Amino acid sequence: MLAVHLLSFYFSKLQEDQIKKVDRFLYSMRLNDDQLQDISARFRAEMERGLSAESNETATVKMLPTHVCSTPDGSEKGEFLALDLGGSRFKVLQVKVSEDGKRKVEMESHTYPIPAELINGRGTDLFRHVAESLKDFMQRNHINHRKNPLGFTFSFPCRQSKLDEGVLLSWSKNYKARGVQGMDVVESLRQAIDTGMDVDVLALVNDTVGTMMTCGYDDQHCEVGVIVGTNACYMEELRHIDLVEGDEGRMCINTEWGAFGDDRALDDFITDFDREIDAASSNPGKQLFEKMISGLYMGELVRIILLKMTKEGLLFEGRASDALRTKGKFQTKHIALIEKYKEGLRNTWEILVELGLNPSEDDCIAVQHVCTIVSFRSANLCAAALAAILTRIRQNRKFKSLRTTVGMDGTVYRTHPQYPKRLHKVVRRLVPECHVRFVLSESGSGKGAAMVTAVAQRLVAQRQQIRETLATFTLSLEQLQGLRDKMRVELERGLRKETHSTASVKMLPTYVYSIPNGTESGKFLALDLGGTNFRVLVVKIRSGLRRSLFDHIVQCISDFLDYMGMKNTWFKATDCEGNDVVDMLREAIKRRNEFDLDIVAVVNDTVGTMMTCAYEDPKCEIGLIAGTGSNVCYMEEMRNIEVVEGDEGQMCVNTEWGGFGENDCMEDIRTKFDREVDEGSLNVGKQKFEKMTSGMYLGEIVRQILINLTRRSLLFRGHITESLKTRGIFETKFLSQIESDRLALLQVRAILQHLGLDSTCDDSIIVKEVCGTVSRRAAQLCGAGMAAIVDKIRENRGLNHLDITVGVDGTLYKLHPHFSRILKETVCLLAPRCDVTFVLSEDGSGKGAALITAVARRFCAET
Repeated sequence: MLAVHLLSFYFSKLQEDQIKKVDRFLYSMRLNDDQLQDISARFRAEMERGLSAESNETATVKMLPTHVCSTPDGSEKGEFLALDLGGSRFKVLQVKVSEDGKRKVEMESHTYPIPAELINGRGTDLFRHVAESLKDFMQRNHINHRKNPLGFTFSFPCRQSKLDEGVLLSWSKNYKARGVQGMDVVESLRQAIDTGMDVDVLALVNDTVGTMMTCGYDDQHCEVGVIVGTNACYMEELRHIDLVEGDEGRMCINTEWGAFGDDRALDDFITDFDREIDAASSNPGKQLFEKMISGLYMGELVRIILLKMTKEGLLFEGRASDALRTKGKFQTKHIALIEKYKEGLRNTWEILVELGLNPSEDDCIAVQHVCTIVSFRSANLCAAALAAILTRIRQNRKFKSLRTTVGMDGTVYRTHPQYPKRLHKVVRRLVPECHVRFVLSESGSGKGAAMVTAVAQRLVAQRQQIRETLATFTLSLEQLQGLRDKMRVELERGLRKETHSTASVKMLPTYVYSIPNGTESGKFLALDLGGTNFRVLVVKIRSGLRRSLFDHIVQCISDFLDYMGMKNTWFKATDCEGNDVVDMLREAIKRRNEFDLDIVAVVNDTVGTMMTCAYEDPKCEIGLIAGTGSNVCYMEEMRNIEVVEGDEGQMCVNTEWGGFGENDCMEDIRTKFDREVDEGSLNVGKQKFEKMTSGMYLGEIVRQILINLTRRSLLFRGHITESLKTRGIFETKFLSQIESDRLALLQVRAILQHLGLDSTCDDSIIVKEVCGTVSRRAAQLCGAGMAAIVDKIRENRGLNHLDITVGVDGTLYKLHPHFSRILKETVCLLAPRCDVTFVLSEDGSGKGAALITAVARRFCAET
C-alpha cells in the first residue's frame, strides 16, 4: 500500500513539474479575466467602428448588414431548397417545414465534392458546377414544383444591399476562384442555373446567420449565432446601423470577427507562435483573430509550439521527427483526442508515435498541457468577443439583465470534449448579468438558409395581409374631396330650416354675434363643465390687456366624485336632456341662497376655444376641438342661418360635426372596425364622424385591429390575452406615445408589456404602423371637414382668397406627434384658395366663456 502511495505521489509530482514547465514556456498564452475584459472592451469599440458610416471603411470588424430582419416565430411552413457552399464540399438540401405550428422539419440532402481545380479556377466554372449539382439533386428527389424558393448559404464575407444580393469582398478558406470578387454571387448563381429549373433564389445567407436561424426555429430567444473560431452574428437595432436606411426594427449583423486585430489592436496579445502561423498563411496580416482561435489553425499552432520546445530540449530529448517539422501534420482533431478525460494520455502517446516520435511519460503530460493551453486560449478569446456582443445587446435594450440564446456550431465546438464547457463558463464569468443558453445547431447552416427563406416568405405573406387590412383606412385624394363635398352639403342642410331637423350636422346657433375686438374690460366669473373635473375661473379683462388670474378646481365636486367612485366616468346625469341648463343652474343658485350671479352666456367648449384665441388674433373665426371629442364652430353670415331671425351681421355656429355620417353618407369609407367600435358604444349609430376622429375612440379602433391581426396569427404569436379582450385598455394616449419619433421600439415594447401584451420586435413595428394608420385617417378626416368650412366662409364673403385663423384645443392635437401636421397638410390640399393658420388655445374654453360674457355685455351696450 505504501508503494502505491509513493507511486501516486511521484506521478503527481511529475505531472506538476511538466505542467509548470509548459506554463513558463507558454506564459503569454494564458489570459486572466482582466485581460479578457480588456479584449472584450476593444472588440466592442471595433463593433462601433464597423457600424458607423464614417469609420466602416477602415474598421477591421466589418459588421456587415445581412438584411435578415426577423428570426423564426414557429409559423413558417412550406418546402424550400438550400445550397451550402463554404468548404471542399458543398451540400444541397430540400427542407420541408410543417404547417399548423407543429414545428416539424424534414430534410433531404446530398453532399457534392468541389474539385481543387474549380476552387482555384474560373468563377463561372465554379457556379456552373454548383448549378449542375442542384439540377442533379432536384432530379434525384423528383422536385418539379413551380418557383422552388431557394436559400444560398455562402460562407464568405459579402456586402449585401438586400437579402437576395451579395457582393463578394474577399475569398477565404483557400478559395481563389477568379472573377468572383467584387461581383454579386447571387446573380452569378442565377446565371448558372439552367432555365429548365424553376428556382427562385430568395436569400443569401452567411453560415453563421444560418446557424442562428436554425437554432432560432426551435428557440425563439436565439438572436446570436457563433461558428467557433470563424465568425459570429447577432440581431442589432436598425437605428445603430448607419450603412442601412431606416430606424425601425432589427437586422442581423455578420460581424466577420475573424479580422479583429488586423489593425494591430491585439498586438500585445499576439505571440511569436501566432506570428509564425500568420507569416506562413495564404493571407499574411489578415484574419489575425481567426488564426488565434480557429480550428483551421489550432493544430498547426500546437505543432509549432512542440517543435520549438523540442529544439530547446524541453521535449523528446531534443529530437524532432520529420513529421513534426512538416506543416499540417498535427491537426486540430488530434487536440480533441489528446484532451479526452480518461484516454487522453494514451491518445497522446499514440498520436506522437504516429508522428515518428518516441515520447516519454513526461512528454505526453507536457504535450497534453500544451494542447489544453492552446484550446483554452481559443475558448477564452471566443468568450471575450461573445461577451462583447451580449453586452451590446443588453445595453441596446437598456436591460439590467439579459436572457438570450446563442446558436453554436463549428467542428471544434462539436468535437472537442472540453471546449463547450470552458467557453460557457468563461462567458458567464465575464458577463454575469447575461443569462445565456447555448444551443448546438443540429442541422447545420444549410437548414438555416432554408429557414431564412421561410421567414422571408412568411414576412412577405404577412406583410401582404396586414397591408390589405390597413388599406381600408387609406383615403385617396378623390375620397377626401368627396368627403369634403359631403360635409359641405351637410353644413348647408343644417343651416336650412326645412332640412335642419334631419341634418346629421346640426349647425346649432350659439347667439355669439362677435369675436373680441380688444375693448372688452371687467371682472367675470366662468364655469367650465365638460369632463371629470369642473373648473371655476375668475377672469379680469382690461382694455387691450389680458390677464388670467387662476384656475380653481372645485374640491367638493372632486371629493364627491371620489366618494361615489365616479372620478373616471362620463357625465350622465338624469332628467337633464331636453331641459334648459341655464335655468337649472339658476335654480340651483337660488336653492343655495348664498350669492347672486347674473348668468349672461352659456357657451360650448369649441366656441370658448375660438373666443380665447380670437382675443389674441382677430383673424380667428373658427374653433376646433380635437381631443376626447371632436367638434368645430365658426362665424357664419346671419343671412344663411334660416333657423334664426335676422339677416345682418354674423353669428357663431356650433356645427356638432361629430354626428356627420349618421345619414350613412360615409359608409363607403367606414371599415368593419369602425362598425365594431360603434356597435360596442353607448350610442349605436350616432356620432359616426366623432367615432372615427376623436381621442375617445381611436384607441378602441386600434384594439379591434390588433385583435383581428392576432386571430389571424399576424401578431403576438396568435395569442389573444385577457387584456387585449378588455374594452378601453388601449387608450388613445398610447397612440401618441407609440408614434413618437423619439420613442425606440424598445419603449414601444415596454408600453405593450405594460398592457399585458408580450410582443416581439416585429409585433412592435406592426402595432406602430396600425396606430399611425388610424391616427393619420383621423387627421385627414378632420382636415377634409375643415376644408369644407374654410371654403364655405370664403364663398360666403365672395373672396378669391381667404386668410383665416383656427383656434384649436384638445389633447389629440396637442400631444400626438403627427396629427396636427397631417391635419394642416390635408386642409392645404383640399382648400388651396385658403391660407389657414392654426393657433393653440393655451387657456382653455373657460376663459372663452368669460370673454363671451364680456363681448355680450359690450354688444348690449353698443345696441
